[in-house]
Amino acid sequence: MRKPELLVPASSLEVLKTAVRYGADAVYIGGEAFGLRAKAKNFSLQDMQEGIRYAHERNVRVYVTANILAHNYDLDGVREYFRELREIAPDALIISDPGVYEIARSEVPEIERHISTQANNTNYGTYLFWYGQGAKRVVSARELSLREIREIRKHIPEDMEIETFVHGAMCISYSGRCLLSNYFTGRDANHGACTHPCRWKYALMEESRPGEYLPVIENDRGTFIFNSKDLCMIGHIPDLVESGIDSFKIEGRMKTALYVAAVARTYRRAIDDYLEDPKLYEDNLPWYRQEIVKCTTREFTTGFFYGKPEADAQIYGESTYHQEAVYLGIAGSLYGEGFFGLEQKNKFTVGEEIEIMKPDGRNEAATVVRIQDEDGNPQDSAPHARQLLRVMLSKMPETGDILRRVPSVLHS
Repeated sequence: MRKPELLVPASSLEVLKTAVRYGADAVYIGGEAFGLRAKAKNFSLQDMQEGIRYAHERNVRVYVTANILAHNYDLDGVREYFRELREIAPDALIISDPGVYEIARSEVPEIERHISTQANNTNYGTYLFWYGQGAKRVVSARELSLREIREIRKHIPEDMEIETFVHGAMCISYSGRCLLSNYFTGRDANHGACTHPCRWKYALMEESRPGEYLPVIENDRGTFIFNSKDLCMIGHIPDLVESGIDSFKIEGRMKTALYVAAVARTYRRAIDDYLEDPKLYEDNLPWYRQEIVKCTTREFTTGFFYGKPEADAQIYGESTYHQEAVYLGIAGSLYGEGFFGLEQKNKFTVGEEIEIMKPDGRNEAATVVRIQDEDGNPQDSAPHARQLLRVMLSKMPETGDILRRVPSVLHS
């Protein structure tokens, strides 16, 4: 049995540190170019260097995405970018384009090369091809079942790694290769500028009756014909482990630190519990499921793992995310007299009960005792996003702990 790596996304240096603190074995990040999340905050080379240093000091690996489908005008820039990455030494590059792959192999042969899911990796022949080209790992297409992944494992070398998405958003297009965004907005999804038109509301119009919208009605809110549920495999860790997957990948390089902490911590504990004792995993299933819905979520599906998705894998009534917990911030440096620093993310007030989210799985209730601005002036509430504060709680958090507000029913 292989011990799977838990691979967690990070949109910024702050989120990378949160991912490491809350249980990631590896983190994947994007630079300011050549990745598929142009709207993410992404990393400057300086932040990337700091993030890699921070992760490596804690025995966590860092992978950098360079998974655009490149055009001719991209190639010189890719070459220069890889030369810059050589100096900061990430553990791997995630690549989908064969031309970009060849540049990586010639410019930075010392850095591992992983093949992105964007390369449509659906069979063991493809895995063997990339192994022959020197790739260490291939990320399976989301369209594969567990049966197919087990078959791939049987046909590839023991030292070749399989990485598979186990949690997060699903794309309506095959392994993420989408033209909807290009067509509607001129923004190229395969260059990282996707506008997510698959989440939009659609109607049907017949050619000879322009302007007349026909009633393709799922409910009175509209029709969301491309709107997939999110993938969640927290209840199926045994099947994932036994399939021979080497890396469990969490989707979400545009998510908040709260999302990353909640998902990383839950999967970390589920994996560790199962490897320690399958019964322990079964006993703790209610806790995993409760925790996974406290962050921003949509309805869940198991995707393609147990066969082709049917009608119940779609969300027909809305395109919004649901949020059980509200992200308040990350506990910063400790001040005297029981205060700690905080960059506020959402409003909270003196006297309310919040929750300190600990990396080891504990959730500690605490009351907000005092709030001060940077200069020590008292405040009754913290209404201004990103305000730097000094906060006193009834229980002192540790630096790096996540603070959140959750419905009282979730404390029980």
